[in-house]
Amino acid sequence: MTIYLPIAELSVNIFIILGMGAAVGFLSGMFGVGGGFLITPLLIFYNIPPVVAVATGANQVVASSISGAITHFRRGTLDVKLGTVLLVGGLTGATVGIWIFSLLRQIGQLDLIISLLYVIFLGTVGGLMLLESINALRRAAKNVPPTPRRPGHHHWVHKLPLKMRFKKSKIFLSVIPVVALGFGIGILTSVMGVGGGFIMVPAMIYLLRIPTNVVVGTSLFQIIFVTAYTTVVQAATNFSVDIVLAFILMIAGVVGAQYGVRVGQKLRGEQLRALLGLLVLAVGLRLAVALIVTPADVYSVVMGAK
Repeated sequence: MTIYLPIAELSVNIFIILGMGAAVGFLSGMFGVGGGFLITPLLIFYNIPPVVAVATGANQVVASSISGAITHFRRGTLDVKLGTVLLVGGLTGATVGIWIFSLLRQIGQLDLIISLLYVIFLGTVGGLMLLESINALRRAAKNVPPTPRRPGHHHWVHKLPLKMRFKKSKIFLSVIPVVALGFGIGILTSVMGVGGGFIMVPAMIYLLRIPTNVVVGTSLFQIIFVTAYTTVVQAATNFSVDIVLAFILMIAGVVGAQYGVRVGQKLRGEQLRALLGLLVLAVGLRLAVALIVTPADVYSVVMGAK
């Protein structure tokens, strides 16, 4: 069964799109990521134009993130105060990112930059997460306790000024790195069509030292508003959001996210990070191969290009 996408200007199999949305929604709920780093490449692999894939993929992230965040809020694993501080930086970064997106599109380098950014970020983050989680699993298997931190020893992030207490996360932390993290994620959301959870989750755990059980819900909370803002502005400025494609992905994503949250609650933090690391590496490798391998059609003709 095929359906026509008016903005992407092509017909697609609706069941394949539903399958993509459900799978990404499931992973979003399980890992606490928006899923944009998966849905955008998947849409591109399915021959959706990158411009449409980025803007519409961000829209799908909103739906699956809302579904997952509500569940975490009910379970008390969402720090609204911390998420709000992240949001301040996220909205600012998204505004800058949309300007960068428009500029790259005007000079004709958007597709290449998007692919390169995905390969770099996914390869780096996925590799680091997988390495750390494997070491943690080995220590757990040998019953080796983690190395205790020396009394009075603090990470450099915790020495910054403008500190604020986040009771739900049980930390006393400077707002500077929190806002900076949100700003960076906001830029990535606009340029790459991602929620940014694949970077935000490990950064909150390893850099900001936020408890893992609160990170997932808080990450989804911030992702909701930044991606929603990005979607609206992308639709208004670049006219690249395909509402038909977005609606199909949203329906499937919401359903998949609910099941993902349930499965994620049954796995240990080390197992979740290992699985997410493998997933991120796999997507990055697939994009890298696409950049290197010579396409079947070396030349192509685009009608009506401006």
